[in-house]
Amino acid sequence: MTESIKSPQELQAQLRRRGLRLTAQREVVFAAVNELRHATPEQILNAVAEEMPGITLSTVYRVLDVLEQLGLVTHAHMGHAPMTYHAVDEHRHMHVVCEGCGAIESVDAATAEEFARTLSDVTGYDVDVTHMAIAGRCRSCASRSKA
Repeated sequence: MTESIKSPQELQAQLRRRGLRLTAQREVVFAAVNELRHATPEQILNAVAEEMPGITLSTVYRVLDVLEQLGLVTHAHMGHAPMTYHAVDEHRHMHVVCEGCGAIESVDAATAEEFARTLSDVTGYDVDVTHMAIAGRCRSCASRSKA
């Protein structure tokens, strides 16, 4: 797991170690990912648009791609919704998404260890459950549908 990077100075040092420089776009996008916790590229763009009015969605995607290649952020697929991004320094987790209200819960990835091990045994794949979401219904939506 990557070291926890929160400040612009730490981000700059990490980028320099990899032969890259800290641009204003990289700085604001990385800060937004850390602040928003789980966010789509569009949500990140909206969060940084006031501070950096000229930034475009394609720039956000390019910055996220660089940050992900460096191991500083990662993404998860939330069903049919756009990918969400979060900082790698968070605990390893998977996601449960409510099909009723769209709520997203983070669940420790260790919860799916047996499932991942079984998939690996059957397929030979090294499975990463942190890139997927399990669909279901939250307690509130489930109780409304039973009523």
